Amino acid sequence: MDRGAEVVIRIATETEADGWEIEYLLDTAFTPGRTALSSYRLRDGVQPVSDLCLTARDDDAMASLAGCIRFWPVAVNGRKTLLLGPVATHPTRQGEGIAARLILESLERATASGWSACILIGDEPYYRRFGFTKSETLRFPPPTNPNRILVKALASDGLDGLSGSVVRWQEP
Repeated sequence: MDRGAEVVIRIATETEADGWEIEYLLDTAFTPGRTALSSYRLRDGVQPVSDLCLTARDDDAMASLAGCIRFWPVAVNGRKTLLLGPVATHPTRQGEGIAARLILESLERATASGWSACILIGDEPYYRRFGFTKSETLRFPPPTNPNRILVKALASDGLDGLSGSVVRWQEP
């Protein structure tokens, strides 16, 4: 494909059929050891927030998976809160704005769905442009670097009282 030509990306809600391609992309982007991260312990046995999990594909006959984003519910002092991650772009497609499109679209959907706050572990300089700031009040399971815990209000009062340990969500 001529990268000089405009590439059209189609954003869609993740389906069950996308699963193997997403896992392959995540292994490619982050290495298979990614599942050892503490954020994965928060996802163990928890269903993702399916209407916010998105894929980005080329809008051509191949419909190659160019990127993906996933979200999970977590709890902070019993309050159901949104955890963003992982978000990945295929290494050959980085720099095309695919991750940014996925983040913006999914956060818009999360806000429309009534979520009040979103948390992630990441690089503040990158995520700042999406409205994330370093949290001074949240704690993740070790060995998470506290400087990488970021938060964004999705509602005007979204960060009110949001403090303490972030733990795995358990359905009541």
